[in-house]
Amino acid sequence: MNLCIVNLYNDIEYAWLGTHHTIANICSYGYNGLEVIGNLHIKGDGTMSVKLIPYLVMNGNAKEAIEFYKNALNAEVGFVQTFGEMPDNPDYPLPEDAKQRISHATIKVGETELMLSDTFPGQPHQSGNQVTICISTNDAEQSKAMFDELSNGGTVTMPLQETFFSPAYGGVIDKYGVSFQVYTHGEH
Repeated sequence: MNLCIVNLYNDIEYAWLGTHHTIANICSYGYNGLEVIGNLHIKGDGTMSVKLIPYLVMNGNAKEAIEFYKNALNAEVGFVQTFGEMPDNPDYPLPEDAKQRISHATIKVGETELMLSDTFPGQPHQSGNQVTICISTNDAEQSKAMFDELSNGGTVTMPLQETFFSPAYGGVIDKYGVSFQVYTHGEH
């Protein structure tokens, strides 16, 4: 399971080219508190843009990759959380070898966001299939419509469902072999 853990935090408004917009800061909550990791523009007419974010799934070496991209690409680290820092679930105890793996991280290279995580121990990983695209929206109905369309002729890897971090989250590989995570932020 790839995790895309972000929450919507609306509180900043600004005027841009004479049009009223709201900036919805996308934040992650970890043990160090709430951290802003990106933003989503909601126009004055209520429409919003949808972000497509490259998501790299690593085979237990995400911490190393973050340091590598930090040095090689001058990346800024926005958020890092291990599986051990996630809320406990007594129905699914966390194996010891998973606790230090990265469950979710964000870095920024120039103006571009990049998300990373490690596979869960025992989850298959093959070089070349570790890049997914995270579709992030604040509308569960829009998420469902996109998920259903992407599933048409594709393979659902995780049904669209409520999770501890999203009211509607799921994974799908479309009919062209492209892997997507559909993430809805907001109340759940």
